Amino acid sequence: MKIKMDKRNLVFVTVDMVLFTIRNKELHVLLVKRALEPFKGMWALPGGFLRPEEELEAAAKRELYEETGVKNAFLAQLYTKGDIGRDPRGRVVTVVYYSLMDSSTVELKASTDAAEASWFSVKNLPKLAFDHEKIIQNAVERIRNKIEYTNIAFQLLPEKFTLSELQSVYEIILDRNLDKRNFRKKVDELNILKELKERKMEGIHRPARLYSFIMEKKESLFSAKKRITG
Repeated sequence: MKIKMDKRNLVFVTVDMVLFTIRNKELHVLLVKRALEPFKGMWALPGGFLRPEEELEAAAKRELYEETGVKNAFLAQLYTKGDIGRDPRGRVVTVVYYSLMDSSTVELKASTDAAEASWFSVKNLPKLAFDHEKIIQNAVERIRNKIEYTNIAFQLLPEKFTLSELQSVYEIILDRNLDKRNFRKKVDELNILKELKERKMEGIHRPARLYSFIMEKKESLFSAKKRITG
């Protein structure tokens, strides 16, 4: 069947990025204030249209850098979303990427069609453009599930950290407290950390041992049979 190629029949492809960090002991997401219509002046996820010559991940990294100044983020695909009516400009299918990062290592700088870039607590989001609130909710669910089985927490920690700092990352993402003894036992069983000779002062207590992730295991799964918080 021959299809007439006009705007009403075109399907546009975009990329949207959900970047998480931890600030003030809360999970935050990176948003940009839109400088153009539609939804001018509203907050949204960084993203934009795929260029004909681009690969999807290249487009995601380009848009992220252009709108926020963030570069070299480790991006993973979350899902593809193409609900009818999600964009007033026409039929738009978006490929969503997500990442976790240490926000202290980047300086935000909005440009192109973003007027501003800032971090927001996922518990206190502004009114968002498009269907981006739902996308963020889905991304939060994904990282909460993924952190149970993988060591993605390393993306939110400095190179050297204490076990208390590691546990804090898990508790913030999962939004619940964890038993200290059980948590440390599970971490020890997984053999993903290297104990260092250095120590760090934590409050009035004696200095705490510092650790780092074993490099070759940063991208590996913990264990399909074990949950770090189980």
